[in-house]
Amino acid sequence: MKYFFIAGERSGDLHASNCIKELIKLDEQAEIQAWGGDYMEQAGAHILVHYRQLAFMGFWEVITNLLTIKKLLTQCKEQIIAYSPDVVVLVDYGGFNMKIAKFCSERGIKVFYYISPKVWAWNTKRALKIKRYVSRMFVILPFEKQFFEQFNYEVDYVGNPLLDAIRDYSLNANFHSDNQLTEKPIVAVLPGSRKQEVNNILSLLMPLVSRFPEYQFVVAGVDNLPSELYQSATGKGVKVLYNQTYDLLHEAHAAVVTSGTATLETALWRVPQVVVYKTSGFSYAIAKSLIKVPFISLVNLIMNKEVVRELIQGELNQSNLEAELQGILAGPKRESVLEDYQALAQIMGNEKASLQVARLIVKYLKEV
Repeated sequence: MKYFFIAGERSGDLHASNCIKELIKLDEQAEIQAWGGDYMEQAGAHILVHYRQLAFMGFWEVITNLLTIKKLLTQCKEQIIAYSPDVVVLVDYGGFNMKIAKFCSERGIKVFYYISPKVWAWNTKRALKIKRYVSRMFVILPFEKQFFEQFNYEVDYVGNPLLDAIRDYSLNANFHSDNQLTEKPIVAVLPGSRKQEVNNILSLLMPLVSRFPEYQFVVAGVDNLPSELYQSATGKGVKVLYNQTYDLLHEAHAAVVTSGTATLETALWRVPQVVVYKTSGFSYAIAKSLIKVPFISLVNLIMNKEVVRELIQGELNQSNLEAELQGILAGPKRESVLEDYQALAQIMGNEKASLQVARLIVKYLKEV
Protein backbone atom coordinates (compact mmCIF):
# COMPACT_ATOMS: atom_id res chain seq x y z
CA MET A 1 0.00 0.00 0.00
CA LYS A 2 1.04 3.61 -0.58
CA TYR A 3 0.59 6.00 2.35
CA PHE A 4 0.88 9.79 2.50
CA PHE A 5 1.25 11.17 6.04
CA ILE A 6 1.01 14.83 7.06
CA ALA A 7 2.16 16.08 10.49
CA GLY A 8 2.65 19.81 10.97
CA GLU A 9 4.50 20.04 14.28
CA ARG A 10 6.93 18.26 16.56
CA SER A 11 4.41 16.24 18.61
CA GLY A 12 2.63 15.09 15.46
CA ASP A 13 5.98 14.06 14.00
CA LEU A 14 6.66 11.87 17.06
CA HIS A 15 3.25 10.21 17.12
CA ALA A 16 3.16 9.69 13.36
CA SER A 17 6.62 8.11 13.50
CA ASN A 18 5.51 5.53 16.06
CA CYS A 19 2.47 4.71 13.93
CA ILE A 20 4.69 4.38 10.84
CA LYS A 21 6.99 1.94 12.65
CA GLU A 22 4.03 -0.30 13.47
CA LEU A 23 2.55 0.11 10.00
CA ILE A 24 5.74 -1.07 8.32
CA LYS A 25 5.70 -4.20 10.49
CA LEU A 26 2.12 -4.97 9.43
CA ASP A 27 2.52 -4.04 5.78
CA GLU A 28 5.88 -5.14 4.43
CA GLN A 29 5.07 -3.52 1.07
CA ALA A 30 4.35 -0.13 2.63
CA GLU A 31 5.59 2.92 0.74
CA ILE A 32 5.36 6.12 2.75
CA GLN A 33 5.77 9.70 1.63
CA ALA A 34 5.17 12.46 4.14
CA TRP A 35 5.19 16.02 5.29
CA GLY A 36 6.71 15.73 8.75
CA GLY A 37 10.00 15.69 10.57
CA ASP A 38 13.08 13.81 11.68
CA TYR A 39 11.23 11.19 13.72
CA MET A 40 9.08 10.18 10.75
CA GLU A 41 12.12 10.05 8.51
CA GLN A 42 13.93 7.79 10.97
CA ALA A 43 10.84 5.56 11.09
CA GLY A 44 10.98 4.97 7.35
CA ALA A 45 9.02 7.76 5.67
CA HIS A 46 10.36 9.81 2.78
CA ILE A 47 10.00 13.42 3.94
CA LEU A 48 9.00 15.86 1.20
CA VAL A 49 8.59 18.96 3.38
CA HIS A 50 9.78 19.42 6.97
CA TYR A 51 7.23 20.65 9.52
CA ARG A 52 9.53 23.60 10.34
CA GLN A 53 8.02 25.27 7.27
CA LEU A 54 4.52 24.81 8.70
CA ALA A 55 4.91 26.08 12.26
CA PHE A 56 2.50 29.04 12.32
CA MET A 57 0.77 29.53 15.66
CA GLY A 58 -2.08 31.86 16.60
CA PHE A 59 -4.66 33.75 14.56
CA TRP A 60 -2.47 36.80 13.90
CA GLU A 61 0.53 34.68 12.93
CA VAL A 62 -1.59 32.67 10.48
CA ILE A 63 -3.06 35.83 8.92
CA THR A 64 0.37 37.37 8.35
CA ASN A 65 1.57 34.19 6.63
CA LEU A 66 -1.51 33.46 4.49
CA LEU A 67 0.37 33.65 1.19
CA THR A 68 3.03 31.21 2.39
CA ILE A 69 0.38 28.81 3.72
CA LYS A 70 -1.52 28.98 0.41
CA LYS A 71 1.63 28.08 -1.52
CA LEU A 72 2.33 25.17 0.83
CA LEU A 73 -1.23 23.87 0.43
CA THR A 74 -0.89 23.97 -3.35
CA GLN A 75 2.44 22.17 -3.18
CA CYS A 76 1.02 19.49 -0.89
CA LYS A 77 -2.01 18.89 -3.11
CA GLU A 78 0.19 18.54 -6.18
CA GLN A 79 2.43 16.01 -4.44
CA ILE A 80 -0.55 13.93 -3.30
CA ILE A 81 -1.94 13.80 -6.82
CA ALA A 82 1.47 12.88 -8.24
CA TYR A 83 1.98 10.12 -5.68
CA SER A 84 -1.57 8.71 -5.92
CA PRO A 85 -1.63 7.11 -2.44
CA ASP A 86 -4.08 4.47 -1.26
CA VAL A 87 -4.75 6.66 1.76
CA VAL A 88 -3.78 10.05 3.16
CA VAL A 89 -3.20 9.87 6.93
CA LEU A 90 -3.55 13.26 8.60
CA VAL A 91 -2.05 13.79 12.06
CA ASP A 92 -3.42 16.63 14.22
CA TYR A 93 -2.65 20.13 12.75
CA GLY A 94 -6.30 20.82 12.00
CA GLY A 95 -6.21 24.14 10.11
CA PHE A 96 -3.97 22.82 7.34
CA ASN A 97 -5.02 19.19 7.40
CA MET A 98 -8.76 19.81 7.12
CA LYS A 99 -8.16 21.69 3.87
CA ILE A 100 -6.23 18.67 2.61
CA ALA A 101 -9.02 16.36 3.82
CA LYS A 102 -11.59 18.30 1.76
CA PHE A 103 -9.34 18.28 -1.29
CA CYS A 104 -8.70 14.53 -1.09
CA SER A 105 -12.30 13.58 -0.33
CA GLU A 106 -13.58 15.52 -3.33
CA ARG A 107 -11.16 13.60 -5.54
CA GLY A 108 -11.99 10.17 -4.19
CA ILE A 109 -8.77 9.81 -2.20
CA LYS A 110 -9.37 8.00 1.08
CA VAL A 111 -8.66 10.08 4.21
CA PHE A 112 -7.86 8.75 7.69
CA TYR A 113 -7.25 11.15 10.58
CA TYR A 114 -5.13 10.40 13.67
CA ILE A 115 -5.48 12.87 16.60
CA SER A 116 -8.60 14.88 15.96
CA PRO A 117 -8.68 18.66 15.54
CA LYS A 118 -10.01 20.18 18.75
CA VAL A 119 -13.50 20.76 17.38
CA TRP A 120 -14.93 20.22 20.85
CA ALA A 121 -13.21 23.42 22.02
CA TRP A 122 -14.75 25.87 19.54
CA ASN A 123 -17.04 25.89 16.50
CA THR A 124 -18.26 22.36 17.20
CA LYS A 125 -20.13 22.23 13.91
CA ARG A 126 -16.75 21.60 12.27
CA ALA A 127 -17.40 18.02 13.34
CA LEU A 128 -19.82 17.82 10.44
CA LYS A 129 -16.99 18.67 8.02
CA ILE A 130 -14.88 15.92 9.56
CA LYS A 131 -17.77 13.50 9.11
CA ARG A 132 -18.09 14.55 5.47
CA TYR A 133 -14.41 14.46 4.49
CA VAL A 134 -12.75 11.91 6.79
CA SER A 135 -13.38 8.20 6.25
CA ARG A 136 -12.00 7.12 9.61
CA MET A 137 -11.07 9.14 12.68
CA PHE A 138 -8.76 7.80 15.42
CA VAL A 139 -9.12 9.84 18.63
CA ILE A 140 -6.77 9.94 21.61
CA LEU A 141 -8.82 11.63 24.35
CA PRO A 142 -11.48 9.59 26.18
CA PHE A 143 -14.23 12.20 25.89
CA GLU A 144 -13.84 12.63 22.11
CA LYS A 145 -15.68 9.42 21.23
CA GLN A 146 -18.78 10.63 23.07
CA PHE A 147 -18.44 14.09 21.53
CA PHE A 148 -18.59 12.77 17.97
CA GLU A 149 -21.50 10.47 18.78
CA GLN A 150 -23.79 13.50 18.98
CA PHE A 151 -23.09 14.03 15.28
CA ASN A 152 -23.81 10.36 14.47
CA TYR A 153 -20.17 9.88 13.58
CA GLU A 154 -18.46 6.75 14.88
CA VAL A 155 -14.79 7.17 15.69
CA ASP A 156 -12.19 4.85 17.19
CA TYR A 157 -10.65 5.65 20.58
CA VAL A 158 -7.16 4.17 20.35
CA GLY A 159 -5.62 5.25 23.63
CA ASN A 160 -3.12 8.08 23.88
CA PRO A 161 0.24 8.00 22.05
CA LEU A 162 1.91 9.75 24.97
CA LEU A 163 1.47 6.53 26.92
CA ASP A 164 3.42 4.73 24.18
CA ALA A 165 6.17 7.33 24.17
CA ILE A 166 6.56 7.26 27.96
CA ARG A 167 6.33 3.46 28.18
CA ASP A 168 8.99 2.96 25.51
CA TYR A 169 11.38 5.69 26.65
CA SER A 170 14.82 4.61 27.91
CA LEU A 171 15.82 6.84 30.79
CA ASN A 172 19.38 8.09 31.10
CA ALA A 173 20.80 6.71 34.35
CA ASN A 174 23.55 9.36 34.20
CA PHE A 175 21.21 12.29 33.57
CA HIS A 176 22.50 14.40 36.49
CA SER A 177 26.21 13.83 35.88
CA ASP A 178 25.96 14.10 32.08
CA ASN A 179 24.33 17.51 32.42
CA GLN A 180 26.36 18.68 35.43
CA LEU A 181 23.29 19.27 37.56
CA THR A 182 23.48 19.94 41.29
CA GLU A 183 21.69 17.96 44.01
CA LYS A 184 19.04 20.65 44.45
CA PRO A 185 15.47 19.59 43.58
CA ILE A 186 14.59 20.44 39.99
CA VAL A 187 11.88 22.77 38.74
CA ALA A 188 11.43 21.94 35.06
CA VAL A 189 10.50 24.72 32.66
CA LEU A 190 8.77 23.59 29.45
CA PRO A 191 8.34 26.76 27.36
CA GLY A 192 6.97 25.04 24.25
CA SER A 193 8.31 23.97 20.88
CA ARG A 194 7.40 26.99 18.73
CA LYS A 195 9.26 30.29 18.40
CA GLN A 196 6.25 32.32 19.48
CA GLU A 197 5.76 30.23 22.62
CA VAL A 198 9.37 30.44 23.74
CA ASN A 199 9.54 34.17 23.00
CA ASN A 200 6.35 34.88 24.92
CA ILE A 201 6.93 32.63 27.90
CA LEU A 202 10.59 32.14 28.77
CA SER A 203 11.54 35.69 29.73
CA LEU A 204 8.48 35.85 32.02
CA LEU A 205 9.57 32.72 33.89
CA MET A 206 13.22 33.51 34.52
CA PRO A 207 12.70 36.03 37.38
CA LEU A 208 11.40 33.05 39.40
CA VAL A 209 14.93 31.65 39.62
CA SER A 210 16.09 34.14 42.25
CA ARG A 211 12.89 33.66 44.26
CA PHE A 212 13.53 29.95 44.79
CA PRO A 213 17.26 29.64 45.52
CA GLU A 214 16.85 26.19 47.12
CA TYR A 215 15.77 24.77 43.73
CA GLN A 216 17.52 24.50 40.38
CA PHE A 217 15.53 25.54 37.32
CA VAL A 218 16.18 23.57 34.15
CA VAL A 219 14.68 24.43 30.74
CA ALA A 220 13.56 21.79 28.26
CA GLY A 221 14.84 23.04 24.91
CA VAL A 222 14.22 21.75 21.41
CA ASP A 223 17.04 21.73 18.88
CA ASN A 224 14.91 22.71 15.89
CA LEU A 225 14.68 26.24 17.33
CA PRO A 226 17.58 28.77 17.29
CA SER A 227 19.63 28.62 20.48
CA GLU A 228 19.36 32.43 20.77
CA LEU A 229 15.72 32.00 21.79
CA TYR A 230 16.93 30.56 25.10
CA GLN A 231 19.25 33.48 25.87
CA SER A 232 16.99 34.78 28.65
CA ALA A 233 17.61 31.48 30.47
CA THR A 234 21.29 30.88 29.71
CA GLY A 235 22.01 34.52 30.54
CA LYS A 236 20.85 33.79 34.09
CA GLY A 237 22.95 30.64 34.32
CA VAL A 238 19.92 28.37 33.87
CA LYS A 239 20.71 25.17 32.01
CA VAL A 240 18.87 24.45 28.77
CA LEU A 241 18.79 20.74 27.97
CA TYR A 242 17.90 19.80 24.42
CA ASN A 243 15.77 16.77 23.58
CA GLN A 244 15.88 15.40 27.13
CA THR A 245 12.39 16.36 28.25
CA TYR A 246 11.36 12.94 29.56
CA ASP A 247 14.57 12.53 31.54
CA LEU A 248 14.01 16.00 32.95
CA LEU A 249 10.41 15.27 33.93
CA HIS A 250 11.42 11.96 35.51
CA GLU A 251 13.79 13.87 37.80
CA ALA A 252 11.70 17.02 38.34
CA HIS A 253 10.01 17.93 41.62
CA ALA A 254 7.66 20.45 39.95
CA ALA A 255 7.23 22.14 36.57
CA VAL A 256 6.03 25.27 34.81
CA VAL A 257 4.57 24.22 31.48
CA THR A 258 3.26 26.05 28.43
CA SER A 259 -0.22 24.83 27.57
CA GLY A 260 -0.29 22.05 25.01
CA THR A 261 0.56 18.37 24.83
CA ALA A 262 3.33 18.89 27.38
CA THR A 263 0.78 19.45 30.16
CA LEU A 264 -0.48 15.88 29.75
CA GLU A 265 3.05 14.51 29.45
CA THR A 266 4.00 16.24 32.67
CA ALA A 267 0.96 14.79 34.44
CA LEU A 268 1.70 11.27 33.18
CA TRP A 269 5.21 11.62 34.62
CA ARG A 270 3.49 12.59 37.92
CA VAL A 271 5.06 16.05 38.16
CA PRO A 272 2.89 18.77 39.80
CA GLN A 273 2.73 21.75 37.44
CA VAL A 274 1.58 25.27 36.79
CA VAL A 275 0.22 25.71 33.26
CA VAL A 276 1.02 29.00 31.52
CA TYR A 277 0.00 30.55 28.23
CA LYS A 278 0.51 33.93 26.58
CA THR A 279 0.05 34.95 22.95
CA SER A 280 -0.43 38.17 20.99
CA GLY A 281 -3.31 40.36 22.17
CA PHE A 282 -5.05 39.96 18.82
CA SER A 283 -4.83 36.15 18.83
CA TYR A 284 -5.95 35.95 22.45
CA ALA A 285 -8.97 38.20 21.88
CA ILE A 286 -10.17 36.04 19.00
CA ALA A 287 -9.50 32.78 20.85
CA LYS A 288 -11.34 33.97 23.95
CA SER A 289 -14.41 34.85 21.88
CA LEU A 290 -14.46 31.43 20.20
CA ILE A 291 -13.35 28.86 22.75
CA LYS A 292 -16.22 27.25 24.64
CA VAL A 293 -14.43 24.86 27.00
CA PRO A 294 -13.70 25.87 30.60
CA PHE A 295 -9.99 24.92 30.54
CA ILE A 296 -7.05 25.00 28.13
CA SER A 297 -4.87 22.24 29.59
CA LEU A 298 -5.53 18.65 28.59
CA VAL A 299 -5.18 17.54 32.20
CA ASN A 300 -8.11 19.68 33.35
CA LEU A 301 -10.19 18.93 30.26
CA ILE A 302 -9.91 15.17 30.68
CA MET A 303 -10.63 15.34 34.40
CA ASN A 304 -13.37 17.95 33.85
CA LYS A 305 -12.15 20.01 36.79
CA GLU A 306 -9.20 22.18 37.79
CA VAL A 307 -6.44 19.78 38.71
CA VAL A 308 -3.62 22.15 37.80
CA ARG A 309 -3.73 25.96 37.88
CA GLU A 310 -3.81 27.74 34.53
CA LEU A 311 -2.25 31.20 34.31
CA ILE A 312 -3.40 32.66 31.00
CA GLN A 313 -2.53 36.00 29.39
CA GLY A 314 -3.17 38.73 32.00
CA GLU A 315 -3.09 36.29 34.91
CA LEU A 316 0.43 35.26 33.91
CA ASN A 317 2.49 37.57 36.12
CA GLN A 318 5.31 37.23 38.61
CA SER A 319 3.09 37.37 41.69
CA ASN A 320 0.73 34.62 40.52
CA LEU A 321 3.55 32.46 39.21
CA GLU A 322 5.43 32.61 42.48
CA ALA A 323 2.35 31.82 44.57
CA GLU A 324 1.23 28.91 42.42
CA LEU A 325 4.69 27.38 42.18
CA GLN A 326 5.10 27.65 45.94
CA GLY A 327 1.83 25.77 46.37
CA ILE A 328 2.91 22.73 44.35
CA LEU A 329 6.39 22.42 45.82
CA ALA A 330 5.05 21.13 49.14
CA GLY A 331 1.86 20.84 51.15
CA PRO A 332 -1.79 19.93 50.55
CA LYS A 333 -2.00 21.44 47.04
CA ARG A 334 0.85 19.22 45.87
CA GLU A 335 -0.73 16.11 47.41
CA SER A 336 -4.08 16.93 45.82
CA VAL A 337 -2.50 17.23 42.36
CA LEU A 338 -0.68 13.92 42.72
CA GLU A 339 -3.88 12.19 43.83
CA ASP A 340 -5.74 13.54 40.80
CA TYR A 341 -2.91 12.40 38.52
CA GLN A 342 -3.52 8.86 39.72
CA ALA A 343 -7.19 9.10 38.70
CA LEU A 344 -6.14 10.60 35.37
CA ALA A 345 -3.91 7.62 34.61
CA GLN A 346 -6.82 5.24 35.19
CA ILE A 347 -9.05 7.22 32.82
CA MET A 348 -6.39 7.22 30.11
CA GLY A 349 -6.15 3.43 30.11
CA ASN A 350 -3.25 1.39 28.83
CA GLU A 351 -3.87 0.95 25.10
CA LYS A 352 -0.85 0.97 22.79
CA ALA A 353 -2.13 3.73 20.53
CA SER A 354 0.45 3.46 17.74
CA LEU A 355 -0.18 -0.25 17.26
CA GLN A 356 -3.95 0.23 17.48
CA VAL A 357 -3.93 2.91 14.79
CA ALA A 358 -1.67 0.91 12.47
CA ARG A 359 -3.89 -2.16 12.82
CA LEU A 360 -7.03 -0.14 12.10
CA ILE A 361 -5.47 1.57 9.06
CA VAL A 362 -4.60 -1.81 7.55
CA LYS A 363 -7.97 -3.30 8.53
CA TYR A 364 -10.04 -0.49 7.03
CA LEU A 365 -8.01 -0.42 3.82
CA LYS A 366 -8.57 -4.15 3.36
CA GLU A 367 -12.32 -3.65 3.76
CA VAL A 368 -12.48 -1.49 0.64
